[in-house]
Amino acid sequence: MTNYLIKVLVLIVTSIFLANCAQNTTKKGSVGVKRQQIMLVSSTEMKKGAVQAYSQVLAKAKKEGNLNPNKKQLQTLRTIANRLTSQTYVFRKDAPNWDWEVNIIKSKQLNAWCMPGGKIAFYTGIIEQLKLTNAEIAAIMGHEIAHALREHGRERASQAQMQGLGLAFLGVLTGAKSSTLNLTSLVMNVTMTLPNSREHEIEADRIGVELAARAGYDPFAAVSVWQKMKKISKGSPPEFLSTHPSNNSRIKDLKKYAKRVNHLYKK
Repeated sequence: MTNYLIKVLVLIVTSIFLANCAQNTTKKGSVGVKRQQIMLVSSTEMKKGAVQAYSQVLAKAKKEGNLNPNKKQLQTLRTIANRLTSQTYVFRKDAPNWDWEVNIIKSKQLNAWCMPGGKIAFYTGIIEQLKLTNAEIAAIMGHEIAHALREHGRERASQAQMQGLGLAFLGVLTGAKSSTLNLTSLVMNVTMTLPNSREHEIEADRIGVELAARAGYDPFAAVSVWQKMKKISKGSPPEFLSTHPSNNSRIKDLKKYAKRVNHLYKK
């Protein structure tokens, strides 16, 4: 390959990178979350991938008899979700009109998540083992919704796409073929398998307490959630060895930001 063609390819990759930097339109809210993000994958593509991935997860749970085992519990979660999602306009004007959906999966896992575009799942394990109150459920759900509002999944998919562009560029130089990006599996991975970065977790914590407060739930419930998590996660590694903030630093940060938004709850 000539030097001229190499320069053209480098220019194209650089142009795509610069043109798609900081495309997230999330407002900072009272908690002041504001950070530039690199977005190479479109929001539309991520939402399409999420619809497919969510359908697959629900179909599997239904087949195994694990989908929405407790109707009363499901109604409680959907009521909480309605209150939280009605406040998402503070961070994104388009978010209240997303196709929000909430379901429960019977599992011992201490887990909950929200896919791009508002597809939420709670596992019975986290509700029952932590004996969550409604305010604590709102704290966890607000945190997961915050990941979707900040488009953390899209950001991580974009990072994978950047790696793919690098591989594609290398493939052009070497003659090797690169694989295409499978958005459905990628959404599954960034939502359910791969851990979020500390930065993503901190942003979701802070936005989550504000969403809860605005929806009429005590923002300090997020603190009690992590105090419960701390009790059952004895022997967890120190913060510098983990992709997540340590329980102690997380609790400290949540107390600070819950206090900052407490006036919204008192209203």
